[in-house]
Amino acid sequence: MIRHESTRIDPKRRATLDYKKRQFATPSYKEQDYPYRLNLYHLPPTAEIRLEDFEQWAIDRLRILAELEACSFRNKSPTETAEHVKPLLDKWLRLDANTSSAQGGSDARLHDQRRKDHYSHFILRLAFSSTEDLRRRFARVEGALFRLRFQTENARERQDFVASLSLDWEVVSEQEKRTLAPDLLNATPGLKKSDIEDGGWFKVDFETVPELVETRRIFLKGGKAYVPSKEQMSIVLAGFHDRLEKGLELTARALPRLDEDDRLKPILNHLSNNFAIPDSTLADSDTTLSGATINASSIDPLSSHFPLCMRNLHMTLRKNNHLKHFGRLQYTLFLKGLGLTMEDCLIFWRQSFKLITDETFNKEYRYNIRHSYGDVGGDAVRRGRGYSPFSCQKILTEHPPGSGESHGCPYRHFSIDNLTSLLQVTGVNDRDVLRGVKEDVDKKRYHIACNRVFEWAHKNEIRQVKEDSTWKAADLDTIVHPNTYFKRSYLLKRGLASDSGQTQGNDMEM
Repeated sequence: MIRHESTRIDPKRRATLDYKKRQFATPSYKEQDYPYRLNLYHLPPTAEIRLEDFEQWAIDRLRILAELEACSFRNKSPTETAEHVKPLLDKWLRLDANTSSAQGGSDARLHDQRRKDHYSHFILRLAFSSTEDLRRRFARVEGALFRLRFQTENARERQDFVASLSLDWEVVSEQEKRTLAPDLLNATPGLKKSDIEDGGWFKVDFETVPELVETRRIFLKGGKAYVPSKEQMSIVLAGFHDRLEKGLELTARALPRLDEDDRLKPILNHLSNNFAIPDSTLADSDTTLSGATINASSIDPLSSHFPLCMRNLHMTLRKNNHLKHFGRLQYTLFLKGLGLTMEDCLIFWRQSFKLITDETFNKEYRYNIRHSYGDVGGDAVRRGRGYSPFSCQKILTEHPPGSGESHGCPYRHFSIDNLTSLLQVTGVNDRDVLRGVKEDVDKKRYHIACNRVFEWAHKNEIRQVKEDSTWKAADLDTIVHPNTYFKRSYLLKRGLASDSGQTQGNDMEM
């Protein structure tokens, strides 16, 4: 006779078990409601989405986070940051208020916007939970995005959202408020007596609002901070950070389970790599310059508009009459992105290689140039019109230069002494700029160092287009492509109008 254990569960009772004990049950998915524009991202999404949406939604959000981080590195004020990011948010991660629709939060358009925002946050949470540095950076820029949205939210909708939260705070009673009125008035800057009597007050643990404690803007007593309603954002933001940090730690523990998924893992790895600098492809509009003559003989005068990586290649080519393979490939594709035709490109390289014969050039170099333009090679190469110009992300992460090679990014691959010498040769002599570049390089913010040099070299022109309002804020966003650097420099120096948002590559490449 088989002996049954007393702990065995009767199959008839299995359906009434606690849900925590049914870990192998068939999962159930459901759509979530989004009654508010703001979101603390407490619950992960559970409905299914297409793999294409998984990828594209994360890319769109990454654009915004990268710009917010760049604004922080460039010491932009909150007002300047909001002005700079607003058109980008409208383009890539739009979130409209309930008042924008007659149906309110139940409108299908608002639901789709908030669904994308919800899913993209958790997708990037998966991508940026692997290391402590990525978790810290992700929490910082997500906090900046939440702060920006909270500040620009409609007052009524903001209050409704705050009322729906289960935050750990206690409302100060009227009697306690009258007792502490003198202390509250003295400890809270800019507060009037009428504000104490009429305004709401909250009592929280003092470590919940370190920002207010640090700046001495609140009254402390018995380990509690007395926060006026106007400083409510600090409490909500602290709750947001606390939940996000705990969520990131839980996500990091669950990441090993994704190792077996060969569909998501490559996408997540690419997203985490792009957090250093977003990848960008070149739009067709970036290869056209009105009034510019792009041919083999015009490259020398145009080189003054080149970014440092391409200027270094051009100077090395003129000095040595030769470049090694990856240097030729990087420079050829950049020239292709300027609008240089294949015939002119062949002329340019033949004139530059002065120390070899026509026979050697045709035998060893001509085919590679034609292949870059898609004139020869396999069907896939010809259909794609050859290769695209390298973005900053590709130059930074692929094919680091070896001995005797000149390709790559000088901000990353040069020693600080050689980088400083190269900058001085190209006319960058301002000590503050050189010091800032050194700090950026030390902190591995290579694209910020490049943008710092660009803004210094074009400071007068940038100030002029801002005063004239001839360029939008999106036309001056962070440069992440060498050809964008060239086109923006050319237009600014010539006093020409921008392409209204088309100066930056419009598609991120996965």
